[in-house]
Amino acid sequence: MRRIVALLTVVGALALAACTPATEPSPSPSASSAVVAAQPTETASPSPSATASEDTTLSYIATARGTKITVLKKPDGAEKTVIRASDVLTVPDATPLTFLVKQIQGSWLEVYLPIRPNGSTGWVAADDVSLAATHMSIEIDMAAYELTVWDGETAVLTTEIGLGTDELPTPGGVYYVRELLQPPDPDGIYGPYAYGLSGYSPVLDEFAGGDAVIGLHGTNDPDSFGRSVSHGCIRVPNGMITEMVEAIGIPLGTPVYIDEA
Repeated sequence: MRRIVALLTVVGALALAACTPATEPSPSPSASSAVVAAQPTETASPSPSATASEDTTLSYIATARGTKITVLKKPDGAEKTVIRASDVLTVPDATPLTFLVKQIQGSWLEVYLPIRPNGSTGWVAADDVSLAATHMSIEIDMAAYELTVWDGETAVLTTEIGLGTDELPTPGGVYYVRELLQPPDPDGIYGPYAYGLSGYSPVLDEFAGGDAVIGLHGTNDPDSFGRSVSHGCIRVPNGMITEMVEAIGIPLGTPVYIDEA
């Protein structure tokens, strides 16, 4: 199992913008500092077609070799854009620029992108990334207010969660874990840990001075669970988010499947 933990101590505003309830103040901006960045323990070489794998629980994760990467609209195409860590990560100097792979075609990888609109994909050259694999995944059943962490076909954690309101919904779709943050106050509004996902609020352009990124985090409000209460983020009991980080070790790039309610 590939385990990457880019663990950041964040003093002040997190880049998880759609999280706090309207009645709570947002954290004031301040500096951030890196703590640890563990390395993958399982690597994989590109196969001719990742989508043709018989192991349907296996996901490929691509990590850029630098702090930016060129993304093409199609393999060998002329239309391109550049994804920069400084544009999509809270602490770009300390967190790898990571992507979930959708499919592999020869020396090209189609990857999910942490940009708007949600579900965006593009093609990157295999030479520009290191490739790893994981059997980990996260599934969120919005109708049941339930989150399940899977290791292959084994459910290793299931918990009740809180979700966004009807006016500020949690978006359904395929996403991935782009970063892991550690708030300064484990008993605060974000709990002891917060995962930043690759998706964004479908109705908010910005929140608390940053982009409206969807996060998965702890909370100091135990009445959140089984309810629609947030600005779009997914709230998890503090004990469960701690287990996800410290015991399970969910890697960056892990797919997150959010079922439509």
